Amino acid sequence: WDKIHEIDPRDPEQVQEFVTHSWYKYADESQGLHPWDGVTEANYRPEGPNFKGTRTKIEQLDESAKYSWIKSPRWRGHAVEVGPLSRYILGYAHAVKGNKYCQRVKEQVDASAIAINSAIPKALGLPETGYTAKQLLPTTIGRTLARALESQYAAEMMMDDFRQMVGNIKAGDTATANVEKWDPATWPKEAKGVGTVAAPRGMLGHWIRIKDGRIENYQCVVPTTWNGSPRDAKGQIGAFEASLMNTPMVNPEQPLEILRTLHSFDPCLACSTHVMSPDGQEMARVTVR
Repeated sequence: WDKIHEIDPRDPEQVQEFVTHSWYKYADESQGLHPWDGVTEANYRPEGPNFKGTRTKIEQLDESAKYSWIKSPRWRGHAVEVGPLSRYILGYAHAVKGNKYCQRVKEQVDASAIAINSAIPKALGLPETGYTAKQLLPTTIGRTLARALESQYAAEMMMDDFRQMVGNIKAGDTATANVEKWDPATWPKEAKGVGTVAAPRGMLGHWIRIKDGRIENYQCVVPTTWNGSPRDAKGQIGAFEASLMNTPMVNPEQPLEILRTLHSFDPCLACSTHVMSPDGQEMARVTVR
């Protein structure tokens, strides 16, 4: 809450992906790779001394071995959480430091803390609580709350964005994109680029390398990859696993608390879903010309 760091997605020392516990293959799996140098080569090997089941019917995974189709992206070697919660923690920290553009975030969070501490318990006939914003946000309810508050904030900002757009159009500015680099004839022999956006679920990045006018390497690091990542070479767990540690359950046979916490991330696992043969071979390959 006290330190705000700048991020450069082009810096190979900042963003790296590890596959130590992922079903992928690197030449040196103790090291991470920056997405510009990324490799996505399947290596489906569900195994380990505690593994139970078969390759096609897994009963128990062994977390000391490879156990996930998700890679482990890290920022400066640290596991991080992305999404509305992280953005609201960052916004709140900026507001505390006096950033006027983030004051609305602090107002929303502080008002929500009052409601959760007082108004809601009172309506339910329960005693009041005394959670601070720092205690409230990094929780399952805080993560769910941040998603709702961010939607409210976006709706409030839309009218201002709309007015700016209308003003641009009236001034003759109808451009929808910067098209200076669209013509491949203007490209150098080799080029690379990265695009990032704060998507609803969290930080989304696409890294590309181009050679002779063709894509040489393309790597995506999507929000749920950050949040759902397995352990890395140092044994650091991702946000999903960290959020479940020490979670009390009313009925372990029906772990609704586990589902509730994972749902608060709004996970999307399409990018970690693969179709392989029982022996781990690709089922199909598509060539785009």
